[in-house]
Amino acid sequence: MAERVYCLYRVSTAKQVDHDEQNQADIPMQRKACHEFAERMGWTIVREEQENGVSGFKVSAADRDKIQLIKEHAKEGKFDIFLVFMFDRIGRIAEETPFILEDLFASGVRIWSVNEGEQRFDSHVDFLTNYIRFWQASGESKKTSIRTKTALGQMVQEGRFRGGTAPYGYHLEKSGIINKRKHEVNKLVIDAEEAEVVRMMFNLCVSAGYGRWRLAMFLNDKGIKTRNGTNWHDASVGAILHNVMYKGILRSGSTYSEPFHELQIIEPSTFDLAQKLMTERAYEKNEERTAPLNTAGQSLLSGNVFCGHCGGRLVLTTNGKVVKLANGERKGVKRIRYICYNKTRRRLDCDGQTGYTMHILDEAVTQVLHQIFDRMSSASDSVILGSTEDRHMAELRAEVKRAKAENSKATTEYESMKAEMVKVVLGKSDMPKNVLSEVVNECRDKVIATSERLTALTADLERGNARVSEMKSELSRIRTWSEIFDDSNMEVKKMIANYIIKRVNVFKGYKLDIELNLNVQQFLNGLDSISVDEEPTPAAAS
Repeated sequence: MAERVYCLYRVSTAKQVDHDEQNQADIPMQRKACHEFAERMGWTIVREEQENGVSGFKVSAADRDKIQLIKEHAKEGKFDIFLVFMFDRIGRIAEETPFILEDLFASGVRIWSVNEGEQRFDSHVDFLTNYIRFWQASGESKKTSIRTKTALGQMVQEGRFRGGTAPYGYHLEKSGIINKRKHEVNKLVIDAEEAEVVRMMFNLCVSAGYGRWRLAMFLNDKGIKTRNGTNWHDASVGAILHNVMYKGILRSGSTYSEPFHELQIIEPSTFDLAQKLMTERAYEKNEERTAPLNTAGQSLLSGNVFCGHCGGRLVLTTNGKVVKLANGERKGVKRIRYICYNKTRRRLDCDGQTGYTMHILDEAVTQVLHQIFDRMSSASDSVILGSTEDRHMAELRAEVKRAKAENSKATTEYESMKAEMVKVVLGKSDMPKNVLSEVVNECRDKVIATSERLTALTADLERGNARVSEMKSELSRIRTWSEIFDDSNMEVKKMIANYIIKRVNVFKGYKLDIELNLNVQQFLNGLDSISVDEEPTPAAAS
């Protein structure tokens, strides 16, 4: 009577990124190969089980119904031979898969692979060969998983262009590198003329508060055309303002490269400042917005000035009045004021002033800005940045050091337990294999946990270093603003005031309560406090 055969076919969900490598066998091919092999051997296939999208490395045998069913039927004597396309179709977990085969063998079942022949258990060498095979398969699975997850990231990290049209600000040049398809690979290079337009967009966005619609109008009015010779559209400008590539960072989905200096058109600090400004001016944040929606006009404050009594936003209004000159003539004079929107529209009861003369309030805020600039310019970097950040970074570095030690210890214990597993296979250890397998799993879990903690702490350290670098850039930017503020036009002054000041609360008699933006406040924490509640002089208040 022909021997009875059970077959198992499995494919995981992982797809290879590099399509030039041999793809993993699919179910129909495994089935065809097993049927042809069984026919040659004179066997009869009595049952076939199939696992779709099941990882042999990540999913334990205890959670795989097909494996449990096959083991149960083996104990019941329902088949004689267990046949797979390759042994790694059974699983790739080094700590448990070899023992699945031993359990089947102990039930009187012979184990065969189409490609690797029969797995014997006649000697300790057979047991060791079995264990080593799955130990290697486990390692290959890890490497395949890493390749699958990082292949695309590696392409991005290497700065390789994946095809298509070069973004505005760049053009393509031949790299001299030939790919596997015998085609020469293109590389991205900064286009000097287009890059100047990109820099103009970001400078106007950051320094003068231009939004994408206003930028498109500006470029079109100046006769600056797109690459295709057409007028700019606000959506195209918006895409440029949000494209991280201008920092020299390549992106594919959620994968980002490290910055490539040769591809950097916009300074990272300028790019990040533009993102912050655009986020604050988004429509859905209108209620809490403090950034100016429009930088046109003669006022210094816009969007960040509020009534100190009711909390309502102060808005600008213009009216005229007639004044009598010294020669007896009468002349119309335009009067610009900040008025409490809640009070004038009777939305809320407000016991504050209805309005505040624009030039008086602006001058009071300008005096505060000058005080901040003077303090920031006269103090050293070490005083302004303070020691708090240094202490935090020192503590973080110590945590990383401890985490590395814990991870190294856990890895050593794991390797020791795996070595003990080999002794069990060879019959040189009295430790029960199920107990040892459990210990190995615990050690592996500890390696994973300590590795994850080390990765998280290292990321925190990198972010901390980036934060310190960002603070130094911010400090340098503020010092530059202090030098150009008085000579700048009102658009630039308005943006500088907004970057320094988050919110101005105005009370009766022009008393001010000013809330600074976080970075500026942190810089000032180590300096003498700045008074912001002084009343303007009687002459200025007239």
